[in-house]
Amino acid sequence: MSKVAIVTDSTSYIPKELREKYPITVVPQVVIWENETFEDDVTITPEQFYARLRTAKVMPTTSQASVVNMHKAFSTLLEQGYDVLGMFLSSKLSGTYQSGVLGRDQLTSGKDRVTITDTETTAMAMGFQVLTVARAAQDGASIADCIALAEKARSHTGVYLTVDTLEFLHRGGRIGGAQRFLGTALNLKPVLTVEGGRIEPVERVRTRGKALDRVVEIVAEKCAGNSPVRVAAINADSQNDAKYLLEKIAALVNPTESILAGLSPAVGANAGPGTVGLAYMIGM
Repeated sequence: MSKVAIVTDSTSYIPKELREKYPITVVPQVVIWENETFEDDVTITPEQFYARLRTAKVMPTTSQASVVNMHKAFSTLLEQGYDVLGMFLSSKLSGTYQSGVLGRDQLTSGKDRVTITDTETTAMAMGFQVLTVARAAQDGASIADCIALAEKARSHTGVYLTVDTLEFLHRGGRIGGAQRFLGTALNLKPVLTVEGGRIEPVERVRTRGKALDRVVEIVAEKCAGNSPVRVAAINADSQNDAKYLLEKIAALVNPTESILAGLSPAVGANAGPGTVGLAYMIGM
């Protein structure tokens, strides 16, 4: 029976110490800033990215993970004897899923040993899906078992977040149904989710502090009565707020696993600095 490796993209932003424990390969997203092109968390770190973003006059843009890097990741793993499962961020938020398909299609051999799936989410909501499958793979699960587990995991995860401003999502064309929150009073803070693969509005609250507490309340409701529970606080240059969220949710849901995670430069470029939220997985 062949061993299985997982390929994901950098928006999952699974902490490095966890990634390295399991058969996970990360293909970087691309950040374009003026005349420079960076590979997400390879040639620009989150710390470098957010430090530059604070004073930037020209805002960065992003591009999906490259077909070349997808092809390279798949080829390397096939040569090492792996069957490969690609698990990528929502195809409604990025062309990365399609890059994965094209990277597989360009293989001269072994195409039938590479499966591409759409997690329909991003950040650590995707990260938990990837970790669940990678842990099973490490324990000897077959590619068929891993594919079935990935399909199941998709409906067991979610993410809720608040942003300082909707302008970044609006400018990047990723605002989804939250479009209707644009133009409201500046002191109102949106609570958003990823639903059906798109960023969708949940509600607006009057202050950032209340938005953080509302994120905790919603995730606690989603996790209630489920076991096990895994939670991750995600943030774009807002670690103190992320620690606050993780402490609050941990007290309410008694998680099996709790993770403090960043948001990759590619996500930060689209959501904006100050974005913070909670991702969760229930029942798995």
